[in-house]
Amino acid sequence: MTNITKNKLKLYGFNNLTKSLSFNIYDICYTKTKEDRKRYIEYIDEQYNSERLTNILSHVTEMIGASVLNVAKQDYDPQGASVTLLISEEEVPLYVLDPSCNRGIITPIRKSVVGHLDKSHVTVHTYPESHPHNEISTFRVDIDVATCGEISPLKALNYLIGSFDSDIITTDYRVRGFTRDVDGEKHFIDHEINSIQNYISRETINRYSLIDMNIYQSNIFHTKMKLKEIELNNYLFDISESDLTEYEKSVIIEKLNKEMTEIFYGINV
Repeated sequence: MTNITKNKLKLYGFNNLTKSLSFNIYDICYTKTKEDRKRYIEYIDEQYNSERLTNILSHVTEMIGASVLNVAKQDYDPQGASVTLLISEEEVPLYVLDPSCNRGIITPIRKSVVGHLDKSHVTVHTYPESHPHNEISTFRVDIDVATCGEISPLKALNYLIGSFDSDIITTDYRVRGFTRDVDGEKHFIDHEINSIQNYISRETINRYSLIDMNIYQSNIFHTKMKLKEIELNNYLFDISESDLTEYEKSVIIEKLNKEMTEIFYGINV
């Protein structure tokens, strides 16, 4: 792995490295009745509508030092939302900007908006989910941040984790392509990394059980995280722990643990 950050290399042309961060979180909730499940989905759709998601992604763009070229957003029927931002490493002059780009300015006549960065993009999609034979409902958020050049999506990782109720987190990071220095030598990465955990705060790491699967020679890094402690009140929808018997608590905790374990390991147990 080549370190080219300590002694700044002079590159030939643009930094062509593409850094991609895929971030998936799951929020788990106990919803006892059919009506509870319906209201939970409605609550999630309201809490994480496209407008709020746009604000989150816009903040991500600021954190990684990029500029928004275009924003597109959409709320779906019956549930879910999507937002896409096109971004650039540096601000693009107005005379160069494509006329179709809105620079994140959404006018009342535009009911859907898409955001883009030049050479880079940020996207989010939400997936509220429940089943009539299961009292556990889940909410999944998929976020992808792809940057080209010196800006890094890893700078926003802690912010993204804190922006959602993250019970299960799956993160993939990959550096693709190569860039050349002035002597023509290829460089396949421009920063040191041996785990995504390097970019997660110690406070967060202490709250989760983590598994790493990394392919260093290919600059591919994978980290899975599962919340260690279940504080039951955080998982109950419209009821309180004080309303439950000890037996009911143990049954619910068992169901929550089963759901989280299946999602974390990707198997049915």
